[in-house]
Amino acid sequence: MFVLGLTGSIGMGKSTTAAMFRAEGIAVHDSDAVVHELYKGEAAGAIESAFPGTTRSGVVDRALLANVVLEDSAALARLEAIIHPLVAARRDVFLVEAAKNGASLVVLDIPLLFETQSDRIVDAVALVTAPESVQKARVCARPGITAEGFAAILQRQMPDAEKRARAHFIIDTGRGFAAAEGQVRGIVRALAGARNKV
Repeated sequence: MFVLGLTGSIGMGKSTTAAMFRAEGIAVHDSDAVVHELYKGEAAGAIESAFPGTTRSGVVDRALLANVVLEDSAALARLEAIIHPLVAARRDVFLVEAAKNGASLVVLDIPLLFETQSDRIVDAVALVTAPESVQKARVCARPGITAEGFAAILQRQMPDAEKRARAHFIIDTGRGFAAAEGQVRGIVRALAGARNKV
């Protein structure tokens, strides 16, 4: 089974691109979605203990939590120590199930793939990217995101140029999502061909 890591900085169109892989019949493990589930259940108690006042009715309030950890690297590290092992456990279950189901290709959608050294657990990396002006326009159009907040998020992420240099495949959403769909289909075909030759 070929494991493709999918990553991209904020505002690059990674979630939309992950949906394109699903549309091609590829199983995708969405780390962000898993985190949201954990915030609603399994991780909420541990997060409330570590960061009192960040949950409401047993569910993590993401805005309150962001206020606590976004600009505090030590707090962020404590949060990651709670969340990352739980996400990894869910990912491992996904991989086992996909292998049992005979999947030849799966995608691990991991926003901080390079930053967390998760490139070590995949066979190749596809990077979703776009010009900086497109990225900034997309992110700053989101509710509650300020230019300062955007800058703080970028500080935690590896520069796009470095990610481009390390990725095996580039998916450029700056030319529109129809063009990106073609790039996704090309990657799926290329990896299917590579598997067939093994």
